[in-house]
Amino acid sequence: MIRSGSCLDFRRFTNFPNLLMRFATHKSPRPFLNNLPKLSLITSPKSILSERPRPLHDNASSESDSSSNELIGSQAANPPLLPQPEVLAELAEHSQRLETATPEEILEWAIDRYGDKFTMATAFGPEGMTILEMLSRISPKTWVFNLDTGYQFPETLALRDKVAELYGIEVELLRPELTVFAYEKLHNGPLYKSNPTQCCGDRKLTVLKKAAKGMHAWASAIRRDQSPDRSVAPIIGWDKKFHLVKISPLANWTKTQVWNRIVQSNIPYNPLHDSGYTSIGCWPCTRAVGLGEDERAGRWSGTGKTECGLHTQE
Repeated sequence: MIRSGSCLDFRRFTNFPNLLMRFATHKSPRPFLNNLPKLSLITSPKSILSERPRPLHDNASSESDSSSNELIGSQAANPPLLPQPEVLAELAEHSQRLETATPEEILEWAIDRYGDKFTMATAFGPEGMTILEMLSRISPKTWVFNLDTGYQFPETLALRDKVAELYGIEVELLRPELTVFAYEKLHNGPLYKSNPTQCCGDRKLTVLKKAAKGMHAWASAIRRDQSPDRSVAPIIGWDKKFHLVKISPLANWTKTQVWNRIVQSNIPYNPLHDSGYTSIGCWPCTRAVGLGEDERAGRWSGTGKTECGLHTQE
């Protein structure tokens, strides 16, 4: 959060306006939601979120993909949710309707539709922290998890305690089966140097696939203006990779809107942003960016890689 004496360098943010501008008043989401048709194809009743069982991930995941015959994501849910044409058409209809909704209204819709089969993954970035603040007011018992690769910055992990303290949300750390030491020993050194795509796959994507098992929907904190892969992200869409409905409440927001909300609501953020780290992932593959560089230029710098694989269009 920004306090007197903070060293936040506004020049680090491309097209960053005066953060202390007048903010718009946010309307209540409920009237908007009452005008939306119900998604009748989701048949499970909304459960009491405070009593929701955790998925059986046992805080570990295999370092390789599971058998292609294994049920994933919403295939393993009770009841299952399958991407039938009528389901996809209805999701597209709701996505279009929610284009003009606030992020809070979108989250309200997700909670109303999917109840305890709705989850969120967060890396504690500015967008993720913004959504967590919203969830604390809308549905603080929603299960939220972090993909703890073993390579995260200490400053990133410190935000987990801040979230618990300020918002009452206990973000669960989900880790791969192998520790960093065992993983690097297996590959004769740090794999992020020779094959960062496999490293991301083993230590992030495989873990998320296991966490997604039995769920119907997950929230992401992506924005369309972050990268070409994300530029076509719908508000509500079908995630083929994880077999879930993917909900992106901030898809049509800009970086400026996110930071305006952070200032307005006094939301804590990673102090590395004050030192030019505009996008933060694992420490070996993240650097600060220079003035005029793309927001994600500091990720996997010099490799041509721009995404870990969670949000690529495949």
